[in-house]
Amino acid sequence: MARLNLNPNPTFNAKVEICQPGGEPVAVEFTFKHRTRDEMDDFIKTLTDLSIEDQVMSVASGWELVEPFNVENVKRLAQNYITAPAAIRDKYIAELIKAKEKN
Repeated sequence: MARLNLNPNPTFNAKVEICQPGGEPVAVEFTFKHRTRDEMDDFIKTLTDLSIEDQVMSVASGWELVEPFNVENVKRLAQNYITAPAAIRDKYIAELIKAKEKN
């Protein structure tokens, strides 16, 4: 019998590759918020209205960094690692819709 829970956990973890200028990418684990299909459709429609910090705050609820997960630190991350917010958002979307097949 399949062990699929029709009521998934409200959060899930996934690692996001954060590019460092002049260095190797670093995999940072984020805790993401689960969304239903309808919630995801609504979220996608509002993406262009959200700041990059708000996008990250709306998809994640935590990270494995030493610094606390809050708006100020997300802004600092976005300022220092320009591609990080898009990487976080894209990983979140990929995890929910499984756009990539795993080997």
